[in-house]
Amino acid sequence: MTKTLSQHPVGVHHIAFMAGDMKKQLEFFTQVLGFPLVAIFEMHGVEGASHAFLKMADDSLFSLVHVPGGEKIPSTIGVTHAGRGEIPCAPGVMQHIAFRVPDEAALYAMRDRVRSHGVPIVGPIDHGFCKSLYFAGPENMTLEIALQYRMLDAATWVDPAILASHGVTPDEMQAMINPPPYTGPEKLPQPAFDPAKPHLDYPKEVYEKMLVTPDSVYEGLPPYEPPARSA
Repeated sequence: MTKTLSQHPVGVHHIAFMAGDMKKQLEFFTQVLGFPLVAIFEMHGVEGASHAFLKMADDSLFSLVHVPGGEKIPSTIGVTHAGRGEIPCAPGVMQHIAFRVPDEAALYAMRDRVRSHGVPIVGPIDHGFCKSLYFAGPENMTLEIALQYRMLDAATWVDPAILASHGVTPDEMQAMINPPPYTGPEKLPQPAFDPAKPHLDYPKEVYEKMLVTPDSVYEGLPPYEPPARSA
């Protein structure tokens, strides 16, 4: 059986940052940015690790993860963190994150809120489709608050010369602008291991077992239940 399914995910459920000092991070994102803390519990299946969730909107969350020992790993600007927009850092790391506000009044209110906590914040800078404020968070985070006032459309904003500089051909560009929906079969089995594909970094023997575990085993796992607490 084949059918056309959703073309792509419909939004961001949560974005997770590693926290060395969980208390410092929670204080910053609840007090400086005003995100309410809605959950913190032992990270599912990882003893001693903490997973926190802060509410940005009804359908989007900001997350902080603490795994014991992480606080001992040094962060290095230009390697693990960007530090600012124009310098490189290691491929695959979070370059920056931009939080959205609904209107110009909220943009300036957030600038005042951040400054009221003694945190410098620069802008707004007009990028032609959004206005952005830039500032730093704890542990070398690079953060932004953005107000989008113009929708992005490929006809205006996709620069073929920039794509060509990254080795993208005109046909490949069109495929990127109009990715085809998935119309293949359902319940495909796990593909065979291919070292050329992206992989999670588990120990080899563990990962091999994960890949041959039937989907039904994962689907049959009971949901995580938060710990009971008194009212």
